[in-house]
Amino acid sequence: MARISVGLQLYTVREDCAKDFRGTVKKVAEMGYEGVELAGDGGLTAAEMKALVEDCGLKVAGSHAGLPDLQAELDAVMAYNREIGNSRIVCPYLPQEYQDKGKAGYLEAARILNEIGEKAGRNGFSFSYHNHSFEFGREGGEYFLEILFAAADAKNLKSELDTYWVQHGGAVPADYIKKYAGRIELLHIKDMADDEKRSFAEIGAGVLDWDDIFRAAESAGVAWYLVEQDVCQGPPLESARKSLDFLKSRGLVG
Repeated sequence: MARISVGLQLYTVREDCAKDFRGTVKKVAEMGYEGVELAGDGGLTAAEMKALVEDCGLKVAGSHAGLPDLQAELDAVMAYNREIGNSRIVCPYLPQEYQDKGKAGYLEAARILNEIGEKAGRNGFSFSYHNHSFEFGREGGEYFLEILFAAADAKNLKSELDTYWVQHGGAVPADYIKKYAGRIELLHIKDMADDEKRSFAEIGAGVLDWDDIFRAAESAGVAWYLVEQDVCQGPPLESARKSLDFLKSRGLVG
């Protein structure tokens, strides 16, 4: 069984990236992360991005692109990612217009995402959808998340499952990792604090059952654990370090 690599979703350190993208990526590498997932290009050309990650000894585990860009500029999105050596493209969010239509909106989104994924696949990319907790609303006894993935071909649309948002939606993360085994290449790992706000927390500092999550991921064919913390109580780079230290303590970082 191949070891699961560990990366950081750069959205975690977006404020640092806005000030000094190159310097922030270098600090992430120095911590011991093996890769990064992009949430924007930091104003760098593909050639500049490729040089940066190679100089830092990092891999690009994946890259987020919004649905409007995927619909209007998929060829450009693929060209950029091809040049930087990334083969995994992710839609990070479903626009409100689809959410507002309930099941019909998710079926419409599934058709669109399936078409994008089919074209991406023909060009050597995998294509995933990243969930939040709104997909755990129900219609007709089904979660919207399940409606979406059932309506799209698993070859064309994979799941970038997010452990925090599954928990936030009232479900069990390990159960959904098992449910979509073989369909999850990138797993977003983030923890939930034991407070009334269900605040974001560093990995291992909250209430998620990491033993079950890691066991499920190892059996499900996950390629990357991607640390993400949407909001940090202190400096984001320090939160990223704390999460990585926890993963190191569990022997998950080489």
